[in-house]
Amino acid sequence: MDKYIPVVVIKELDEVDKILLALKANNINCAEITFRTAPAAEAIKIACEKYPDMNIGAGTVISAKQCEEALAAGAKFIVSPGLSVGVANVCKENNIPYYPGCVTPTEIMQALELGITTVKFFPANIYGGLSALKALSAPFPQINFIPTGGIDRGNIEEFLAFDKVVAIGGSFFVKEALEIFIAK
Repeated sequence: MDKYIPVVVIKELDEVDKILLALKANNINCAEITFRTAPAAEAIKIACEKYPDMNIGAGTVISAKQCEEALAAGAKFIVSPGLSVGVANVCKENNIPYYPGCVTPTEIMQALELGITTVKFFPANIYGGLSALKALSAPFPQINFIPTGGIDRGNIEEFLAFDKVVAIGGSFFVKEALEIFIAK
């Protein structure tokens, strides 16, 4: 798994190259393209075709139908803001990693019942941050986390130092990469 998972919002298809080239130039070979915009599926398809060496996934997937569209476009992993049994089932049938948003013990238990052991913790800053992850790890030692939301350069190393954090998600990776890429 990639340690950094940039959350990418594509509003216009011409942004795909600009953003992915900027990420690659900053040694980030992963992108979670969100299903928040109309061109999301097409953006994933373009990204997967033009950047086969990158780990391209779909984010903000909230239904089995969206999940099927994302997989048809070539997504290699699926992320949701919450836990969807329908999305989990589609991912399981297609042997695709699914990282649902889980912040409560009940949600984590549901994820475990579905065979999921890595969950998105979103929004991390609202639901207690690193101290919440450490508290949740006690009763759920088999769970790994991808915290997203409220993480930046000021606290990223603190999160990554915790052994239950396998990656960090965030839109700030895209902003940083574009600023550096454009400056070059």
